[in-house]
Amino acid sequence: MIPPRFVRRVALIPLLVVVTAVAVVVGAPLLLLGLVVSRGRRRVARVTVIAVSWLVMECVVLCAALALWPAGGDPETTRERHYALCGWFLGRMYGVATRALGLVIEIQEPLNASSDRPVIVLSRHAGPGDSFLIVHFLLNVYGRRPRIVMKAALRLDPAVDVVLGRLPNVFVTGREEPGGRVAAEIGRQAAGLAGRDALLIFPEGGNFTPRRRVRAIRSLRRRGRRVAAERARGMANVLPPRGTGTLAALAAAPHADVVFVAHTGADDLLSPRDIWRNIPMEQPLRARWWRIPHEEIPEEDRERWLYDWWETIDAWIAENRPEQG
Repeated sequence: MIPPRFVRRVALIPLLVVVTAVAVVVGAPLLLLGLVVSRGRRRVARVTVIAVSWLVMECVVLCAALALWPAGGDPETTRERHYALCGWFLGRMYGVATRALGLVIEIQEPLNASSDRPVIVLSRHAGPGDSFLIVHFLLNVYGRRPRIVMKAALRLDPAVDVVLGRLPNVFVTGREEPGGRVAAEIGRQAAGLAGRDALLIFPEGGNFTPRRRVRAIRSLRRRGRRVAAERARGMANVLPPRGTGTLAALAAAPHADVVFVAHTGADDLLSPRDIWRNIPMEQPLRARWWRIPHEEIPEEDRERWLYDWWETIDAWIAENRPEQG
């Protein structure tokens, strides 16, 4: 259960300020300790830099959001200001994270930044921070204005709650399937896409893990969807896509192109221990973007078409997964 907005504002924002103040105070000695005891990999120091930077910049974002609140202006101007604020935060954190973690990102077939057509971006979901990276690239590299379908639990982050709550995003509550209310909201946001807008959906509904993959296949079988279950069983690196939200978006935005996103390199970071052991990252993160013009999107059997593309993504991951050292 997500607390009401008033409770979130009164409780979580002051808590963030207190935690940030404590982090700044203890950050310097912790950073020094990390440089001394980390035996070359300097994990403590790297994590300290990222954590303190994130907390401080979240507080800066909240102060900026407070200043924007009474600033006025037409809705489009207000929206642009908030997108600029998101872009600033993501750009700064991307710089900190790449330096602190030794992160290298290789992208094949980058999204055509010159096109003014709106896009529906369908990405696989795996590894920590993949949504952060995709939104950063959409905003700061490709000049897009993303509308994101995300879990409502992210509202527990005050900056996400305040800033992204003012933008046209869709928050999915709990284990709610993207049907009914959620599908209608996704369709509404898709119908409003124009120009350089982008709607970002993660059709798998959550980060890939082998256990979730098995559960998803069993769920398809229990619901009598044997063909989908067999196709899902043949995909070792992804979860079967949930089609309802995606199909609602495609139906509501026939003028939009579709971009599929595959990525690999953080697939095996399934627990805090895995993440800790892989700092700094010695393997590159690889991504592939495919852009499908709306004229080439089939009018019928779109769920099968979505599974076809998910099999393409699965095969690409298998071919491009970095070799384990």
